[in-house]
Amino acid sequence: VQLEESGGGLVQAGGSLRLSCAASGRVFSRHAMGWYRQAPGKEREFVATINWSGAGTYYADSVKGRFTISRDNDASTVYLGMHMLKPEDTAVYFCATEAREYGLGSDMAADYWGQGTQVTVSS
Repeated sequence: VQLEESGGGLVQAGGSLRLSCAASGRVFSRHAMGWYRQAPGKEREFVATINWSGAGTYYADSVKGRFTISRDNDASTVYLGMHMLKPEDTAVYFCATEAREYGLGSDMAADYWGQGTQVTVSS
């Protein structure tokens, strides 16, 4: 399984970015997907997950109402729309997925990881 993130960059507080994660190596539409992030000096943390069909989405409280996770199964890509960005959103954002098929997303195991993309929000 290969995961490749893109779309990171530098943005001012209050701005928006959309991250993409292209997956390959298996049938994309059978697996839940997720986004995690790791800020300097901190542990990696959960941001959002989406179930295999896209019908179920789950968010960390810190991003709820500002971030939106979505997926395009035909394009084998998962997205993270980020709005009203804050300096505390600065981190490396990682795409992840699990080995299990047809997972709910709420209990996704991050079995596979991408390399990450840097998001920096300036104040």
